[in-house]
Amino acid sequence: MNDHVQVERNAGLVTLRLNRPEKKNSLTNAMYGQLAEALRSADADSSVRAVLITGGDDCFTSGNDVADFLQNPPRDMSSNVFHFMLALFEFSKPVVAAVCGPAVGIGTTLLLHCDLVYTQRDALLRMPFVNLGLCPEFGSSLILPQMLGHAKAAELLLLGESFSGAQAAQWGIANQALEDSQATHAKALEMAMRFVQLPPSALADSKRLMRSPDRQKLREVIEEEGALFCKRLHSPEAREAMTAFMQRRQPDFSQFS
Repeated sequence: MNDHVQVERNAGLVTLRLNRPEKKNSLTNAMYGQLAEALRSADADSSVRAVLITGGDDCFTSGNDVADFLQNPPRDMSSNVFHFMLALFEFSKPVVAAVCGPAVGIGTTLLLHCDLVYTQRDALLRMPFVNLGLCPEFGSSLILPQMLGHAKAAELLLLGESFSGAQAAQWGIANQALEDSQATHAKALEMAMRFVQLPPSALADSKRLMRSPDRQKLREVIEEEGALFCKRLHSPEAREAMTAFMQRRQPDFSQFS
């Protein structure tokens, strides 16, 4: 067991803190398992009223640990990464996220399943799935076109364009963009503690009602994306993209059709 995922409890609030700064909080199979277990435990604990997900002052998460993914790729929905996705998707209590610095890949898509999101203005969000020979995940291929329209979603999902925390707030992916990391963490904590003071059953019922439209469709999309994502991880395109990433060179897709 390591402390790459720190679980802190305070007056009804559970904070899940990504703590792997030497690797820019990149997520391993073990970390996904820890996150899933912590979410399931918090959901079953009646004393827990809300969850706050955060990273450090300089980085939320750089996404999947590429080396770990190459060594232990997820093969189906029984893999830890999908346990985490479903634990967050099914979580019945309010979830708040505080995002400072880079939020790459699942670092961005997980925000689509949080109830409140606060970002640093110059945080850098990106979903470079296609760039890595993969496909969108965690329901992003459904949620983002509905939220932003096809054209903008295509920039973000097909081209992997980066966007700032300020843009995330402007587009409705985040609630508010703050000037610095201190203000971002303080605001997220303030709002999470507001949930702690509210009647828990009313909160849970209201969240369920808000999430109920298209919920079954979204779960189906998450599973469809997951199956294709696992398949694409073993594709020659993905191997070339990830090997090039590890070797710090530009990938060469000219041989693929």
